[in-house]
Amino acid sequence: MSPFLLGTLASMTAGLATGLGALPVLVTRKLDQKLQSILLGFGGGVMLAASAFLLIIPGTEAAEAQGYPRPLAAAIMVVGILLGGLCLWLGNRYFPHEHFIKGPEGSNAEGLKRIWLFVAAIALHNFPEGMAVGVSFANGDISQGLPVAVGIGLQNMPEGLVVAVALLGQGYSMGYALWVSLLSGLVEPVGGMLGAGLVSVSQVLMPWAMAFAAGAMLFVISDEIIPESHRKGYDLQGTIGVMVGFVVMMFLDVALGG
Repeated sequence: MSPFLLGTLASMTAGLATGLGALPVLVTRKLDQKLQSILLGFGGGVMLAASAFLLIIPGTEAAEAQGYPRPLAAAIMVVGILLGGLCLWLGNRYFPHEHFIKGPEGSNAEGLKRIWLFVAAIALHNFPEGMAVGVSFANGDISQGLPVAVGIGLQNMPEGLVVAVALLGQGYSMGYALWVSLLSGLVEPVGGMLGAGLVSVSQVLMPWAMAFAAGAMLFVISDEIIPESHRKGYDLQGTIGVMVGFVVMMFLDVALGG
């Protein structure tokens, strides 16, 4: 199987986990606020570990393998990370969307239904995750990509549940909440195709793409996930979630990686 197809399918599978994670709303329509903070923190911890162990470190090694001296390889990662964060900041600033907790952001959103503003916010969140999965498979090394896909998939499941519960709390129907949760995850294969496609065109782009995806995810973690996991005074629960998510992703890297 080509690296491009492998990255696309892996990111799609990870994205579908969002819809799978939303299924518990068929049993309960409410989620304890403390548990929500833990789940959100868990997702942030998974993304943080994935950024460090599965994108930044391998990206630096890829740059060195291309013949760059270590300082220049590190500089490539620094620039790529900052570019990824900048793109997410620009998206947050100018792309109309609305977070469940932080409220509306971006440009004027008049004329758009509120549900699509929620979807847009989730899309901004999920796109770099899909790109990370796609890039990790782009060199055809399953042992490098599998931990990323599994980790992001695990992270997406509690996220899907939190999204579905939030939509039910906004007055949307059960079917609509499940559909939007699934739809939000399908943004990831778009990012996966972009990441895998760029590196498939030229392996020279591998360290840049890894750094970009890492920077985008770091922005999401700091700007959105951690603040939302600490809302309503549940800082400890959010922190516990981050730490558990971090060590789970670290374990997956060691256990599943080559």
